Amino acid sequence: MTSIPLVVDLDGTLIHTDMLHETALKAARNAPLSMFSMPGWLAQGKAALKKQLAGRSHVDPALLPYNEELINWLQQEKAQGRRIVLCTASDQGIAESIARHLKLFDDVLASDGAMNMAGRNKARILADRYGVRQFDYVGNSSADLAVWQVSRKAVVVNASDGVLVQAQQLGNVQCAFPARSVGLEGVARMLRVHQWLKNLLLFIPLLAAHEWFNVEAMEQLLVAFFSFNLCASSVYIANDLLDLDSDRMHPRKRNRPFASGLVPVWYGVAVAPLLLVVSAVLAAWVGWAFLAWLAVYFALTCAYSWTLKRLILVDCLTLALLYTLRIVAGAAAIQMGLSFWLLAFSVFLFLSLAFVKRYAEIELQVLSGKEKLHGRGYLTTDAPLIQTMGITAGYSSVLVLALYLNSDAVSKLYASVEIVWVAVPVMIFWVSWMWMQAHRGNMHDDPLVFAMKDRTSLAAGLVFAGVLAAGTTGVSWAW
Repeated sequence: MTSIPLVVDLDGTLIHTDMLHETALKAARNAPLSMFSMPGWLAQGKAALKKQLAGRSHVDPALLPYNEELINWLQQEKAQGRRIVLCTASDQGIAESIARHLKLFDDVLASDGAMNMAGRNKARILADRYGVRQFDYVGNSSADLAVWQVSRKAVVVNASDGVLVQAQQLGNVQCAFPARSVGLEGVARMLRVHQWLKNLLLFIPLLAAHEWFNVEAMEQLLVAFFSFNLCASSVYIANDLLDLDSDRMHPRKRNRPFASGLVPVWYGVAVAPLLLVVSAVLAAWVGWAFLAWLAVYFALTCAYSWTLKRLILVDCLTLALLYTLRIVAGAAAIQMGLSFWLLAFSVFLFLSLAFVKRYAEIELQVLSGKEKLHGRGYLTTDAPLIQTMGITAGYSSVLVLALYLNSDAVSKLYASVEIVWVAVPVMIFWVSWMWMQAHRGNMHDDPLVFAMKDRTSLAAGLVFAGVLAAGTTGVSWAW
């Protein structure tokens, strides 16, 4: 046992995030007009800014992404009778709530609204309190170098290679906990690249019009596709930043890059606007009609992220519209009209898939023993009704398809309408299959993304496409 206290930093060390950034996001989400006050608060000093933000943001310490490896080590040190101190530049109120939650610290030192407990300020206060070389310090950033200079031993946690080298040059590094690497996989998860598959809906109008070999239109759609991808990623990032608490309460979403702290939240704040600007430039190249629909999609998605996703039923209707807007935008990109049949079919089908998504989330909460879906307007007891409405919407889309196949428009596109009718039972099977998977708890992703990874769904899609191709070429029943 040693009488030397062990002082621990918070942001980026004990937790895989920064409370200044998180409280700023919460304040902006809860009271958007507060963003105009932030420069004035900052002019009074960083400590004053942190105090103002902490007072406007509820932080649940149980949801924060903790450095479990470090906590286990600290618990071992405490078990040996060592005094553990939390010393952070975050606001005192936040630091104390975290200390109460962890039940690990004997004392808490933090910013108090007047003095920012960081860098040289932290080094001076700790040296005055415990004495030079009379405490060990656990930190992670270049600001901690000043503290390590006056500490007995340095414990480096989650630091960059440059900071680690500088700390080692001080000659008192006891040990180092390696930093987590974001890597290409982390960037892809931040952008939600797998969700780009949904934007293939842009190509539906071209395929529905049987213009498969229109090279010029295909080139336009490829550029539109990448424009939509970047716009969607910017919105996904914004949604993840605004939904941190809900994601951290979810058994799978808590592993998302921002929720888990793998990617700092300020990365998202910087990257999202850049993606949006590049998306708009590409969209303008495609055409002003496409740019206008992209703007509608962006505005509706923002409304969904800020408010609509918390409104019962409205959230699912909005999701259905967002899916359908991709088809509308694809038609606008190649200046092609859309039929009533395609739009009606799309709205009902995507409404069913939106209900699938929400039903799967509710069922997951049921297994967790919770009564309400956090961040949404649903109770877990709503699951049977959501299931009924979703299945009804799915079968309604099949009915629209059947009515379309009985219309005069079909004979102009298909040589053998009788063959195309086989698409109806294929759709009935697929809608039923998707709901069966949701009921069994196998729907772990967005329904469209799930379908593009699911072998049975892919097989149904191939059969559906084969039926349409056979009906187009006029293959006889006699074969």
